[in-house]
Amino acid sequence: MKKRLGFVGIIIENRDKSAEDVNHVLHEHAAMFVGRMGIPYKERGLSVMTLIVDANTDEVGALTGQLGAIDGVFVKSGLGKLEQD
Repeated sequence: MKKRLGFVGIIIENRDKSAEDVNHVLHEHAAMFVGRMGIPYKERGLSVMTLIVDANTDEVGALTGQLGAIDGVFVKSGLGKLEQD
């Protein structure tokens, strides 16, 4: 399956409760990441992360599915149309 460049946006509502689980999932899928940025939003008690990925749809689906299954974690993703072998 061909890879495409895209992004994954993550909002973590309760960082103290979910950060360890999120980081565990991210570590499992780290090979697909081109870049990662995380910003704690202390005034609202949450964190926002953006991942730049180079992956196929199955890989992105596995990542977002595992992250979305963590309580208090919300995920959205998008992939470009250009494919790379």
